Amino acid sequence: MKVVLNQDVKGLGKKLQIVEVSEGYARNFLLPKKLAVVADNKNLNVAKGKINAQQFKKKTETEEAKKNKEIIENGYIEFKLKVGEGSKLYGSVTEKDIAQAIKEKYNIDVNKKKIVIKDQIKNLGTYSVSIKLYEGVVAQLKINVVGM
Repeated sequence: MKVVLNQDVKGLGKKLQIVEVSEGYARNFLLPKKLAVVADNKNLNVAKGKINAQQFKKKTETEEAKKNKEIIENGYIEFKLKVGEGSKLYGSVTEKDIAQAIKEKYNIDVNKKKIVIKDQIKNLGTYSVSIKLYEGVVAQLKINVVGM
């Protein structure tokens, strides 16, 4: 019996996947728990519509991420901070600071958890930071730290 899965089922398949299962498994487990529906024409069309919508959404989000990547990589962010002896900063530049600066300068929302700083930014100078914008889309942001 062919069924369309409503949810991910371990060992069987992912959501909206069409799978062949035994009739007893479908009637006694999958259908009563609403984990799947019978793969008739109506349910197949609904599943295909949902799959197309997911693909369209993913495509538009990827395009948006690529545009944001281009904007971020063509610019830079400058931090003016207080400096102590030996050009050491009081404190450091954190992911939160970078996310706020991106929001202010470019009006792009970036989750601070998606920002990857290789070494802590505690000195004056120029740094490069990776920002994971979407699946497979990573931007390199240039950061310039100057003293006040």
